[in-house]
Amino acid sequence: MASKLDALKRELRAMGRVVVAYSGGVDSAFLLRVANDELGAACTAMIGVSPSLLPEELDEALALARRIGVSVREVETSELDDPDYAANPNNRCYFCKTTLWHTLVPLVEAEDLGVLCDGTNLDDAREWRPGARAGSENAIRSPLREVGLSKAEIREFSRELDLPTWDKPAMPCLSSRIPYGQRVTAEALHRIGRAEVYLRSKGLREVRVRHFLENEKPQARLEIAPAELPLIFGFYEEAAATLRELGFASVLLDLEGYRRGRLNEGTTPAETTNSWAPIQLVI
Repeated sequence: MASKLDALKRELRAMGRVVVAYSGGVDSAFLLRVANDELGAACTAMIGVSPSLLPEELDEALALARRIGVSVREVETSELDDPDYAANPNNRCYFCKTTLWHTLVPLVEAEDLGVLCDGTNLDDAREWRPGARAGSENAIRSPLREVGLSKAEIREFSRELDLPTWDKPAMPCLSSRIPYGQRVTAEALHRIGRAEVYLRSKGLREVRVRHFLENEKPQARLEIAPAELPLIFGFYEEAAATLRELGFASVLLDLEGYRRGRLNEGTTPAETTNSWAPIQLVI
């Protein structure tokens, strides 16, 4: 495993100057730390800011970057203005990443900042990742994947480097809570974000608030990590009331719990809608 870290350091040094497309997640935080260690001032970072990113996640990402010693440029993105993205097909991530790269690449090139890299890892190649196509179309480098680093290895190296993200749960953008085929709106993203912030404030670490429409009314379907499911029964009445105050007409609990990639199960490139039907409990 150590040889992969050495290979990563060599790759970064060979690039000379690097811009990390940073999100504050496990992978990009690790890449930023190693790049900064190897390149110092020749390492910079940019983060895309839009309604699909929780303000709390942005603050946390910026705080971690300061701890690492790197200043981060906040760049407004406008994926919601793209009708293909807003329509929410199952390759929505392709349109999101295309917008991101079309925003960042000109900045990097205009200021001659070096090689633009993302935090894609080896495991990502085994999942439905339509955004990867946008990266390849825009010549984005993925050094973690290129040297063969898996998510587990990145977490272990992050722990050794004392990065607080080493055990951070996955935190994809808020649009991933909306089933394919249902339009993505700023209002829905805000509603989802406030609901998840509330639920995490009650002690839940891995939770998703899926945003469905029932008779055109927002319906929340909560996916909670199986080990944490018992927690919700200690405050389910408060949770239901709080989510209704946020605009959800009803609140359902998925008794199968959260697992990564749930929304993509059974998805193929030809599909544009989501059809899974979880076991639910109305709360």
